[in-house]
Amino acid sequence: MSLVRRATPEDAPEVLRLRQVMIDALPGGDSSTQWQALARPALEERLGELDGDFAAFVVDHPRRPGALAALVAGTVDYRIGRAGSPHGRSGYVFSVATDPDARRRGYARACMEELLAWFRERGAAQVMLTASAEAEPLYAALGFVHKPDPTMTLRL
Repeated sequence: MSLVRRATPEDAPEVLRLRQVMIDALPGGDSSTQWQALARPALEERLGELDGDFAAFVVDHPRRPGALAALVAGTVDYRIGRAGSPHGRSGYVFSVATDPDARRRGYARACMEELLAWFRERGAAQVMLTASAEAEPLYAALGFVHKPDPTMTLRL
């Protein structure tokens, strides 16, 4: 049985909390949290759309009932087709976060693997993300490679 599950609307407060963990770790990140109340309704709606272009995968915290240990979220979007991606579907990973007390247990990797499978099911020919220096080894181990800009890409 996998520890990873698809996030549901009920997970929205924890998804927002972990997104803030990620934001706080970014250079120049904004530590304010007032935006979360405004973001929550739209996030709940998107988490309820199982056939949409957005998905979040999570791992429940092993020691804190009701809390999440890890989060990975991404979207499939359309870009005009090109060689290697004639249908124009690309995946984009935009939130990867692990609770500080749950790190180094493979949770982010497990969530990423589920998100990559979800991208494949939706016909994405590539996946893009921006990597922090700390997370870059994980992405490289999953097959992502550097492009000339800071975006990394994985061919599916």
